[in-house]
Amino acid sequence: MTTEKGPMIARGRTAEIFAWGDNQVLKLFLDRLPAADAEHEARLTRVVHEAGLPVPAVEGIVEVNGRSGIVFERVDGPSMLELLTSKPWKIPQFARTLAELQTALHSCEVPELPSLRRRLEEKIRAVALLPTKTKEAVLEVLAQLPDGRAVCHGDFHPDQIIMSARGPIIIDWTDATQGNPLADVARTCLLLRMAALLPSTPRRWLIDSARALFHSIYLRRYLRLRPASRQQIDAWLLPVAAARLSEDIPEEEPRLLALVEADLKSQR
Repeated sequence: MTTEKGPMIARGRTAEIFAWGDNQVLKLFLDRLPAADAEHEARLTRVVHEAGLPVPAVEGIVEVNGRSGIVFERVDGPSMLELLTSKPWKIPQFARTLAELQTALHSCEVPELPSLRRRLEEKIRAVALLPTKTKEAVLEVLAQLPDGRAVCHGDFHPDQIIMSARGPIIIDWTDATQGNPLADVARTCLLLRMAALLPSTPRRWLIDSARALFHSIYLRRYLRLRPASRQQIDAWLLPVAAARLSEDIPEEEPRLLALVEADLKSQR
């Protein structure tokens, strides 16, 4: 295996993606993140890949200049988000595709995945912005929500889908769990409505203006394929929003805090 990284392909909040050899890419985590993060994501990605889901194969774990990384098979193609910015007239098509992909995930069970409920609990307890009393109130709400065993991606949105020649491929499985699929839908709804875009995102104004339409079409399609009520999805928004605060994205914090406060007030 080569030990020389090629040109950078993409950059996210926690890692950079580089070309690696002829048919591979390297996801190199930022130096503030521990090596355990790479090992965790590699293990979860292997599990869902072995289950037959449309996921890049893991081909190794490496260290480059003191930073941990995962070597994946290379999957060429733009992300769904990139296509949305260049072909906005396809918003309805892509919104339905996102729902169909997520429905397919939620039809699978992979017992080796960790618990969604436990993952949310850990994230909520780690939020520095919430007082202990508020965290406990959110955790009480979470405890009353129903369990499940579906594969949940945990961060499912258009920038996680590579539109390759062999079909859509889903990346970034670090938050993969098994649990109630409506929690995963609630997370996607939250991201579609208010996730902060990276400064490097092209035509950000277009994405912001299309959020409501994309979200509406996505949710309508999902509920047609896997019937549930919007109230059942909304019930997960409180713990999902509180858990999102653990990810330290300052641009989102005021709206997330307001959502948590308003939701708790409505339940008193």
